[in-house]
Amino acid sequence: LFFYAFPRPRSFFLRAFRWAQGMLFAIEEINRDSTLLPNVTLGYRILDSCSNPPGALRAALTALNGRDPFISDWRCAGGSPVAAVIGCSGSTQSITIARLLGSFGIPQISYFSSCACLSNKHEYPTFFRTIPSDYFQVKAWVKVVKHFGWTWLGAFGSDDAYGQYGIQSFLKEVEDINSCVAFAEYFPAVYTKEKILRHVDLIKETQVKVILVFATEIDMYMLVNELVEQNVTGIVWLASESWSTAGLLSTKEKFGVLGGLLGLGIQRANLEGFKEFLVRIHPSQQPGNVYVKEFWETTFDCLYETPNVTENSDSQFPVRKCTGLEDLRSVENIYTDVTQLRVTYNTYKGVYAVAHALHNMMFCETGLHNQTCSGIRDINPWEVTQTLKQVKFKTPTGEEVQFDQNGDPLPSYDIINWQLDQHGRVQYVDIGYYDGSAPEGQELVINKDAIIWNGGQKKSTCQHVGLAYAPANAAELPEVIKSVCSESCPPGSRKASREGQPICCFDCIPCAQGEISNQTDSIDCIKCPWDYWPNSEKTACFPKQMEFLSFGEIMGSALTALGIFGACLTLFVTAVFFRFRSTPVVRANNSEISFLLLVALVFCFLCPLLFVGEPSPWSCMVKHAAFGIIFVLCVACVLGKTFVVLMAFRSTLPGSNTMKWFGPVQQRFTILLFASIQIMICALWLGISPPFPQKNASLFNDKIILECNLGSVTAFCCVLGYIGVLAVMCFIFAFLARKLPDSFNEAKYITFSMLIFCAVWIAFIPAYVSSPGKYTVAVEIFAILSSSFAVLLCIFAPKCYIILLKPEKNTKRNIMGRSNIKRN
Repeated sequence: LFFYAFPRPRSFFLRAFRWAQGMLFAIEEINRDSTLLPNVTLGYRILDSCSNPPGALRAALTALNGRDPFISDWRCAGGSPVAAVIGCSGSTQSITIARLLGSFGIPQISYFSSCACLSNKHEYPTFFRTIPSDYFQVKAWVKVVKHFGWTWLGAFGSDDAYGQYGIQSFLKEVEDINSCVAFAEYFPAVYTKEKILRHVDLIKETQVKVILVFATEIDMYMLVNELVEQNVTGIVWLASESWSTAGLLSTKEKFGVLGGLLGLGIQRANLEGFKEFLVRIHPSQQPGNVYVKEFWETTFDCLYETPNVTENSDSQFPVRKCTGLEDLRSVENIYTDVTQLRVTYNTYKGVYAVAHALHNMMFCETGLHNQTCSGIRDINPWEVTQTLKQVKFKTPTGEEVQFDQNGDPLPSYDIINWQLDQHGRVQYVDIGYYDGSAPEGQELVINKDAIIWNGGQKKSTCQHVGLAYAPANAAELPEVIKSVCSESCPPGSRKASREGQPICCFDCIPCAQGEISNQTDSIDCIKCPWDYWPNSEKTACFPKQMEFLSFGEIMGSALTALGIFGACLTLFVTAVFFRFRSTPVVRANNSEISFLLLVALVFCFLCPLLFVGEPSPWSCMVKHAAFGIIFVLCVACVLGKTFVVLMAFRSTLPGSNTMKWFGPVQQRFTILLFASIQIMICALWLGISPPFPQKNASLFNDKIILECNLGSVTAFCCVLGYIGVLAVMCFIFAFLARKLPDSFNEAKYITFSMLIFCAVWIAFIPAYVSSPGKYTVAVEIFAILSSSFAVLLCIFAPKCYIILLKPEKNTKRNIMGRSNIKRN
């Protein structure tokens, strides 16, 4: 057992010396126990691995051949065989000697070698350990990282089997929780100043706030010193079990850098009587033991032999002579501190495991592999190995110990937080635990309320993973230190990876139109269904607003009111004409056609009522057909009146019998013929491809237009075209009759009405095509009303003016007189 202690020029690892004392304490307890190994005394031999593979191999060979030229006089009497080896501490050294010991079937129980590679029973068949495998330590760290939501991490490891496997395993596991490691560096065997500065710069440049370290305190010592010098703080250090309780680093001077550290600690225990055992040691009791002598010199800063050195010399070595009167009870250091017996407890359990295996062999009944039981003096190492695989016992502290098929113990860790007490001493506070044997999702328990973060921040929330209990004032307390490359993308956006950077570094891109994301850090946005549209935050899809020209809105109400007003006005004109039906003005131009025209105009004004409101299959078919037929009837009546005016004038010429061919019967037949053609067009339209209601979502993003699909655009064009042809014919005939005598000059009013009528419907076509949504319907209604008012006002307003306001002109003599005067 060897350690490079800093900053002393002579290296003696007090912590490792206490581990060895834990083994001796266990042996002493077992030898006193008359029931565990009755009449059997355990012996031991301590060899130094020098903390490197060659030294470990040399020590193992020494143990096997029984020759020990260097170390200790603690030897078993009579050359008893080696029952088991307790050690080594480092994974690299254990790997070296495990292959050798495995070749001889000698069991090896390590108390501090956690590399998961040692679980391979094909390569290391006789290897056991009392410390959990790093496989579970990596699992635990991944759970912790996920629990706190850290996605941007750094990693350091020792350049050996322990650090390399730990870091590489962590890199693989952490990918599964979508976290990224900004850097993964290893501490070299020769840690130069240049390398240290590069590591510090790396921490600053990447701006990571959480760094995992799989190494020993010696590996970390020089880096931490530089971080202290440069005052690099605000980092949460995740310490592997090898240095999470290291006294070398847990000092007040280094607390500014390492304060708030989270570490995994193997289970600790309180060994009754162990403190008294530790302080009982004295060089005089073991004068040949160089370890005890060096321990004493290191603890009391003295030397037993000080040749050629005076008290006033400038030597860097201690010059005070050890007297042997020094008292360990007055010393407070890592050796005498029994509050964190973790690795020491592992050595203690390893010795008890061997003792219980020997006990089972002593009292066996059937033997191994159907063979007879071996006596305690005829022990074969391979038998101890086989028995260790099945051993199960409770230590004096009450813990149950057993090994699984890989020689590993049950995986369990304490989660430790470094905090400073009122006396300025660093305390290792348990804030949770990890139990690798627990059901999925229940392995990790953390009391966040007990955590002090770097800088003194404290999160006051107690959590079992998956369950949170927040106090009422939790929002007022500081949060967990965040470590992210990019802030989380809120709902309504998606993550877009930055080229050439880890997946944890990304930009947040707002969802495109028509898409949403309802989760934080969404990879993709989801397109809303065709009849849905996102809200303004783009976090949810809502049904699109259905839009149509309704009676409830201002435009719909205004057009409806205008149509009703037009119908009422037409009924008023009809009533006036009916009241004065026998007067010359009414009778002057076929009153029957006038009444038919007025009835058609009433329906023309009421027709827009079919266009307002939610479209239905019935309304879509009726409104276009009714519009086409009623307007043809209206224009046909106007055309008939025009013929009457024109033919009436020609019939006054000598020898003319024109009116005989265009009397009332012929006029009715002509109007009916024109209307019948439109009725046939509409019947074919409704029979072959009728209009139908549809939801049009292509015009607007956030709403759906409820409209009537024409079914057949050709049929609709035929309906309008036929009306247009009649209107043009009417305009031409009226224009030809514009210079007839005043008595019969109704043609000029018809000309004006048809001129407005044609202008409205010519303007209607581009307006109808370019108007979106409900405005298309409004344009069509406006065209219908405008053309209807044009006919009503241009043709009937002058007549009503004479009937109601100038009744003296409403005489046959006046009309005929004016005509005769013009002839003369």
